[in-house]
This record gives sequence, structure tokens and C-alpha cells, in this order.
Amino acid sequence: MKISVRNLEPTKVRLTVTVDPAEFDPYLDAARKEIGKQVNVPGFRKGHVPGKIIDQRIGFGAVAGEAVNSAVPELYSKAAEEKELRPMDQPKFDIKEMPESAKDDTKLKFTAEVEVRPKFDLPELEGLSIEVAKPAVTDEDVEKRLENLRQRFGTLVGVDRPAAKGDFANIDLDAQIDGESVDSQEGVSYELGSGTMLDGMDEALDGLSAGEETTFESTLEGGDHAGEKAQIKVKVNSVKSEELPELNDDFAQDASEFDTLDELKADIRKQCERDAEGRQANDARDAFIAKLQESVEIPVPKGIKANLVSERIKQMTPDPESATADQKKEAEAAAEKELRDQITLDALAEKMDVKVSQNDVMQFLSSIAQQYGMDPNRFISSIVQNGQIGSAVQEVGRSKGLLAGMRAVSFVDPEGNALDLSQFLGEEEEAQESVEAASAAAAVADQIASDDDNEGKDAE
Repeated sequence: MKISVRNLEPTKVRLTVTVDPAEFDPYLDAARKEIGKQVNVPGFRKGHVPGKIIDQRIGFGAVAGEAVNSAVPELYSKAAEEKELRPMDQPKFDIKEMPESAKDDTKLKFTAEVEVRPKFDLPELEGLSIEVAKPAVTDEDVEKRLENLRQRFGTLVGVDRPAAKGDFANIDLDAQIDGESVDSQEGVSYELGSGTMLDGMDEALDGLSAGEETTFESTLEGGDHAGEKAQIKVKVNSVKSEELPELNDDFAQDASEFDTLDELKADIRKQCERDAEGRQANDARDAFIAKLQESVEIPVPKGIKANLVSERIKQMTPDPESATADQKKEAEAAAEKELRDQITLDALAEKMDVKVSQNDVMQFLSSIAQQYGMDPNRFISSIVQNGQIGSAVQEVGRSKGLLAGMRAVSFVDPEGNALDLSQFLGEEEEAQESVEAASAAAAVADQIASDDDNEGKDAE
């Protein structure tokens, strides 16, 4: 097999592969046997039809076509491995030449254009020290969390006055396009100022009392008419105000296992400190990746980037065509960072000689299933059927490579004091419950959800 590689872009190549007849003949024989199992030829049993008879009855062109379909992907993989390429996407094949008869000496020749991981050198990890900011917990953090707890014990009380920000209104909605109702809901509870429903809802409800109604224009965000402008008729059935309990020892006893408010506050501060340590681990991860990228230029594949940008824009707005320049810029920056980080972690996993076992992948997928309340066996089966097991292997490899890399360097605070991140990094290779593993799980789950939406909805 003769292989040549032409660089089309920094992250895109064209492989030209020429296959000797001796390498292609086994694929022709396999194609004849497969076809022989499916056709009836008088005088021969299925699966026992000689190859020459298959060529005569079915035609060599059909045999060669079947053989090419099997041979090209396998030979492409061998060629990419031989040339030490790291494909990041599916290749585009183009058959240039192929034999037209069993006696034709023409060699199979094809090209494969594919986006690949760029080659670059990561810095040496030995002796590398990375500074990470100290985790800070303020009184404001404690008070904010205490206020959230207080709101959980709040009660709604009906009021005889116009609705204002912070109130809860019970409303009926009717969306109309060209005078025809396209969606309606009754008895919906909505908190004014939350911004969790249609644009313009807060302004429309502000100042309305029970029994009053109004109409405003907004863009529908779901259903068959998502992205379309509609006239929204909204009626207020009732207005309620939230009453919060007083912050005292009685509240502490009702809301927790503590007897006094001071004890509750002390416990909340400890929770905030633990969360701050988790944020510091996140910051350490980000600082570590940034350090690896600091002195190297990492180009990203244009085609993959374009697809990611398109997906992100779809997540931002129901009508991608109406995306603003700022939204497009934000999507592009996020997609480029995501790709650059993935490329960096793939290279790191290779540098750290990471090995991913079947058990690693099964544990990883089971953790995702549990995170989203899905049956692990059903979820893993769906992954395999959808051909996404490779993505899971890759994510596990990135996570293990990141953990191994972070263990190999030292982290210090701005004063130069060493940081102990062992509770997040672990000491064994099996320590997959890191911050990065969780984010990787979310990434794979999002991809799976987009490819297998119905499966996800059933599981939920």
C-alpha cells in the first residue's frame, strides 16, 4: 500500500492511498462470499457459489463496489495510523481508480480528506509551579446562602393590590398569531422579575391587579411556532406576596439540626468554605490547562469549529438566523476554547501514556446515567448502538490525563504557599470523581442528548 499525505490546512490533510491487487483481493473474495449468501444460483447452495459464477451472474462491478465499501475505511485507518495522524472528524472519501474486471490490473486508489489534531509540543511538567488564587469566603456569601434557606421556608399570602416585582401572580395565557390561538395555559404561577417566561412578561404584569388583563407582543420560545412573533393575552387571577420567617433561634431549629442562629451561620460558613475549595480546584484546573497552552500555538479545525458554533447559536436563540453579532462572537469564542482545550488534553493524555480500560468507560457512563436519573444498562446500550462509545473513551482519557498531569506539577497560592488538592486529584488512577470528570460527563451527556433526544426524554 502506497500512502502520500498533503497538508491542505494546519489541521486538514488529504491522504492518497494506492492499494496493491494482493491487498485488495481478500476484500473481493469476502464480498463474493457475502453476496453468495444472499442470491440463489441454480445448481449451487447459498453460500457455496464459486467466485467466478458470482462475477458472471451479479457482475464484477457490484462485487468490487461491495469490496470497496469494506476495504476503504479499514485501509484508511491503517494509513492514518502509519502516518501518525490523529483524525478529529469523519473523513471524506473519493474513489479515484478501481479495477473494472477480475483480470484488470488497475489498482484501487482513493483519497481521504480529514481534519486532524495539530502537532505541537507540550511543556515539560517536572518542576512546573502554577499559582492559584486563594479561596475567599465573605460574610456576604454566608448571608446570601442563609437568605436562600430562609426563602425555602417562606409562605405566599394573598394581597389586594397591584402586582410588583417579587410578587407571585397566578395567570392565564393565550398566544395568538394572526388572530388565531396557537398556545394557551391556565393557572400558571409566575414570580415577577424572575425573567423565566416570555420577554415582556414582567413589564406587562407590573401594576396589574387580580381580575385585570393585558396584551403584549413577544417571540415564542417553544412549540410548533418557536421563534415566531405572537400577541400574548395575559389575565391575572390572583396576586400573592412572599412572607419570610424572622432570622432567629426558632428559625434555626425549624430549618436545621442546630439550636441557635449562630450555630447555623457557623455551619453555613463551613459549607461556603468547602465550596470555595472546590472553586479553587476548578481554578487550578483552568490555570493548569492555560499554562500548557501558554507557549504553544494550537490551531483548531475549521469544519469542526463551524459545527460547534452553529450548535451553540441554536442553544442561544430559537431562530439562529436572527442571532446578533455579539451572540455569534460569543459562540465562536466558546467553540474555539472548547476545541483548543480538547486538543490540549488529548495531547496531554498521549504524553502521560494514559490507558483507558473497559471498566473505566463503564464506570464513567454509569456515573452519567446516575447523574441524569437514567438506567445505566439502558443508557450504555444506547451509547453503543449510536456509535458513541469512542467519544466516551476519549473523554475518560482526557480526564485521566488531566488528573495525571495535575499530580505531576505543584500548585501554590499568591504568597508561594503549597496547595493541597489531593482530595480532588486523588492518589490512584481510578480517581475519576474529579471536577474535570464531572464536566466531561456533562459534555458527553449533552452530545448524547442531542443525538438521541427521544431516549433522553423517556429516561427523564
